[in-house]
Amino acid sequence: MSDAQTAEPDSTAVRVALWRALHVQVDAPPHVLADEIGLRLAAPDKDWQRRPDMHPQGTSQFRASIVARARFIEDLVVEQVGHGLSQYVILGAGLDTFAQRRPDIASRLRLFEVDRPGPQEWKRRRLIELGFGIPDWLRLVPVDFEDAWSWREGLAGAGFDTTKPTIVASTGVSMYLTKEANAATLRQIAALAPGSTLVMSFLLPFEMADPEVRPGLQGAERGARASGTPFISFFTPDQMLALAREAGFKDVQHVSAAMLTQRYFAGRPDGLRPPNNAEELLVAKT
Repeated sequence: MSDAQTAEPDSTAVRVALWRALHVQVDAPPHVLADEIGLRLAAPDKDWQRRPDMHPQGTSQFRASIVARARFIEDLVVEQVGHGLSQYVILGAGLDTFAQRRPDIASRLRLFEVDRPGPQEWKRRRLIELGFGIPDWLRLVPVDFEDAWSWREGLAGAGFDTTKPTIVASTGVSMYLTKEANAATLRQIAALAPGSTLVMSFLLPFEMADPEVRPGLQGAERGARASGTPFISFFTPDQMLALAREAGFKDVQHVSAAMLTQRYFAGRPDGLRPPNNAEELLVAKT
């Protein structure tokens, strides 16, 4: 991977940010998540909505999946902060904007954004350019995700308290790692303080997805491979639950797209909903 590639966010991170903004701009309210700050960070060409991967109808299910997983995690963080949670770790933070959108909640936490060094330095620069800055409670932690110990060492150096319960969010990361790296990461998180929670997205084998979304998934896989970050790992829900149990988690749950649809999209007249059996969530507690 070239220096130019590693010095800016990858195409997937940018696409996620643009889909979140597209949800606000083309989908009818109520919006599952209102996030246009990622759009400001990415600063795409003025014709960005004309990109093939931004087609309002053709990408609606993927857009719904992205905002649903973000809203689910955000709701969980807000709930846990109400119960005294004080640490939140985002693995593979990309263009996540929780700190900028919800400073009322984020400022009550020590928030650690963990990502590759190049993209993270790019984001630091953009946050400063846009006037958001880097508040003391926000820690940007550069790591190599294939090194099972790197993120824990990085957190320790950034002031992470191993004795306090923590929420760890990892979305859009597991497919880029080997099964061994995923298992190692799960073991590390399972060893956090009792009462900690992991929310992790995982990609199901393409043949399990709804037929109408398979071409989109395959296109995303081709794009990821072309950009030097190929999809490596796919898991069925049972496989992911077993991997989490083997890692040492006490309580594991699969949160399906159907569950997210019922929670966030029920009754919508536009039919917006995430696809079934594409990218879904693991919730695991220590």
